[in-house]
Amino acid sequence: MPSLASARYGKDNVRVFKVSKEEGGRQAVTEMTVCCLLEGSIDTSYTIADNSVVVATDSIKNTIYVKAKEHPVNPPELYASILGTHFLDTYAHIHAANVRVVVHRWTRYEVDGRPHPHSFLRDGEETRIVSARVSRDEGVRLTSGIQKLTVLKSTGSAFHGFVRDEYTTLPETWDRILSTDVDASWTWSFPTGLPAVQESAALFDGAWEAARTITLKTFAEDNSASVQNTMYKMCEQILAAVPETQSVSYALPNKHYFEIDLSWHKGLKNTGADAEVYAPQSGPNGLIKCEVTRS
Repeated sequence: MPSLASARYGKDNVRVFKVSKEEGGRQAVTEMTVCCLLEGSIDTSYTIADNSVVVATDSIKNTIYVKAKEHPVNPPELYASILGTHFLDTYAHIHAANVRVVVHRWTRYEVDGRPHPHSFLRDGEETRIVSARVSRDEGVRLTSGIQKLTVLKSTGSAFHGFVRDEYTTLPETWDRILSTDVDASWTWSFPTGLPAVQESAALFDGAWEAARTITLKTFAEDNSASVQNTMYKMCEQILAAVPETQSVSYALPNKHYFEIDLSWHKGLKNTGADAEVYAPQSGPNGLIKCEVTRS
C-alpha cells in the first residue's frame, strides 16, 4: 500500500525589494528572492483532497511581503527566522517552516568621489544566502552563505603528485590559473527559537564579512597545492573567526583555463613559462566539496 513519506509546500521565487529611508535623505536598498515551504499535519490534502489543512501559497506570498514591511530584512538570518516563526505561531497544525532567502548584491557607488545617498550598481552576480528551518522540536537552525562569488588568480596554484595510472592523461603542473565560483556556507543552531536569534542578530553580518574576507584573502595569498587544501584552510579560519558557528562547507568548481599550443604557427611558444594565451573551458570541470566541523 502507498504511504505518504514526506510532504512540504509553499511559495517560491517571491521577489522582494525594500527601501530603507534614513535621516538626511540617505537610503539603503535590499533585494531578495524568498522561498517558504511548510510542513505539518497536511497529509490529508494529498491523500484525500482535504484542503482545510492548506494555508494557500498566495497567503504565504502575502505574509512574506507583510513581514518585510513590519520587520527589518537585515540581517537576512533574522528576517528568515521571524518569517518562519510566524507560521508556527499562527497555524497550530504547521510543525516546521523552511525559509530560504537569496540577497542580491546592490552596491552604493560614488559620484564626484562621494557615496551617493540613493544610487546603486549591480557589481556582480554574487549573492548572500540564508536558509532557516524553524520547527517546534528543534527551534531555529540556520545556514548562512555566499554563492556566485567568481574569483581567479593567474598564478600561485599548482597540482602535482596525484594518482597516475592507465586512465591518467592530465600532466602535473607547478603553475596554473585557478578560478572558481565560491559557494561557501556556515551553520548555526538556536534550540530555544526566535528570542535566541534576536539576541545573536549582531553576529550575522560580521560572520558574513569575515567569511568573505577570509575566502578572498586565502584564495589570493595561499600558494595552493590543490583546491582541496586551500578550501580546508578557509574553513579552519572561519571556524576560528566566528566561534558561534558549528560547521563550514565549501563547494568549489575548478574552472579550467587550458594552454593553447601555438607551435604550429612559426614555432610560436605558448606553453609552460611562455604561456600567455589560454582557452577558457565551460565544461567539464572539477567540483571539490568539503565540510569542516568542530571536533
